[in-house]
Amino acid sequence: FGEKAREVRDTSLKVPHGESGKVIGIRVFSRDDDDDLPAGVNELVRVYVAQKRKISDGDKLAGRHGNKGVIGKILPAEDMPFLPDGTPVDVILNTHGVPRRMNIGQILETHLGWVAKTGWNIEGNPEWAQNLPEDLQSAPADTRTATPVFDGAREEELTGLLSSTLPNRDGEVMVDGDGKARLFDGRSGEPFPYPVTVGYMYILKLHH
Repeated sequence: FGEKAREVRDTSLKVPHGESGKVIGIRVFSRDDDDDLPAGVNELVRVYVAQKRKISDGDKLAGRHGNKGVIGKILPAEDMPFLPDGTPVDVILNTHGVPRRMNIGQILETHLGWVAKTGWNIEGNPEWAQNLPEDLQSAPADTRTATPVFDGAREEELTGLLSSTLPNRDGEVMVDGDGKARLFDGRSGEPFPYPVTVGYMYILKLHH
C-alpha cells in the first residue's frame, strides 16, 4: 500500500478480451503444503474456466444405450432431410450402429420420444386400450414419459401407441405404426425411396 504499491506490477493472467466462460474450479498450490512449484514461486492459484462452443466435425456424440459416433459433416438446416410438413431432422445416424452393437434400446427410445412429442389417443382401439390404465389412454403433445431402470418399454408396448399418435396442426400423421416416416432430400426436394425411422432421443457430446 502507499509507496510500495507503485513498485508492484500486476502480472495476473486474464481471460482474453472478448472471451467469456464460467469458473468451474479453483485450486491453490503453496510451498507450505509441499506442492511442486517452479523456482521463485511461493504460491500458485489456478482457475479453471469452461467455455461453451458449438460442436464441429470430428466431435464425438453418444446416446444412452452405448451408441456413439463421430460427426462426419454438419449441414445447413435447409439441406437436411425433412418431413412432409417441412420439419428438418437434426441428426442422421448410421443404420449400421444398431445391428453392430445390438442395442435395440435406442430404437425404442426413438419411438417413445416421438409418441411423447406428438401425444396419443388410443380410445378408438379397444384391443390396445385394455393394456393401459384409463388415465394413460390419451395424452397431449409434449407429454413427459419415463420407464423404470432395467425395465424399459418393449416393442409390443409401443406398437399400439405409434398407431395412435395425434396428427399435427395440418391434420397429418407424420410417422406410421412402424415408427417410420417419408423423408425428403433437403437438397433436391425428392422423396427418399424407402421410409425412414424418425423420432426423438437424447444425444449428448461425449467427453473422453
